[in-house]
Amino acid sequence: MDTSFLLEHEMVLRVGAFAAVLGAMAAWEELAPRRTLSEPRARRWRTNLGVALVNVLLLRVALPTTAIGMAVFAAEQGWGLFNNLGAGGWLAVALCVIALDLALYLQHALFHAVPVLMRLHAVHHADPDFDATTGIRFHPFEIVLSMLVKYAAIVALGAPALAVLLFELLLSLTSLFSHGNVRLPEAVDRWLRRALVTPDMHRIHHSVIEAERNSNYGFCLSIWDHLFGTYTRAPKGGQSAMRIGLDAYRDAQVSTTLSGILAIPFRST
Repeated sequence: MDTSFLLEHEMVLRVGAFAAVLGAMAAWEELAPRRTLSEPRARRWRTNLGVALVNVLLLRVALPTTAIGMAVFAAEQGWGLFNNLGAGGWLAVALCVIALDLALYLQHALFHAVPVLMRLHAVHHADPDFDATTGIRFHPFEIVLSMLVKYAAIVALGAPALAVLLFELLLSLTSLFSHGNVRLPEAVDRWLRRALVTPDMHRIHHSVIEAERNSNYGFCLSIWDHLFGTYTRAPKGGQSAMRIGLDAYRDAQVSTTLSGILAIPFRST
């Protein structure tokens, strides 16, 4: 596929897909919620969507290009594994999507392991509830660091622009799904977990219990948690009784307002 087409239409493709899936998840959460929310949905959505908008604008201003733009630049320079192997086609695309998902898993685990990074990531975990918008709730500094990690992975792999576009779409859409406050039949959930991260699987990662929080890091593919021994099948008290969030940030003015969550990394706990 012509990479100029990807660059030209990237934003339309991503925003269109995001809006469609967010709308579908919102309807699903309304019709078949998994848990009763503890905070007003409208206030949390304003905050979570607000910080997501801040992040989009920041990336446009602070960084020189998008992830797809970096893939195009790396190809022009002949950087990276697949650019030097001369390998292309759908096999290279599929392998790079999988490798980028692994890079995201490792980055996520690192943010939990390093205290200063966890202070940034705490914005994501401080959400007192768990729904689709939790999947887009990240501190701007974390978003910039994550993009730099993504740049490095794209360059090292020599990932094709098409692979990066597909990965960006998958990351955005599966993050909305895996954070959904939705109910799946147990048999369906168990079957999906063989390949994908489900809401019941990832919700455990948002538990107040540290051992549960330090597990189930995946957003898209579930294989990495199984492979690296970070998989937790179910929370100790069950899904309905599990407490969500971080106890240090229970004040609604901290956890559910834009100014509050932006200040979280700089607060004393």
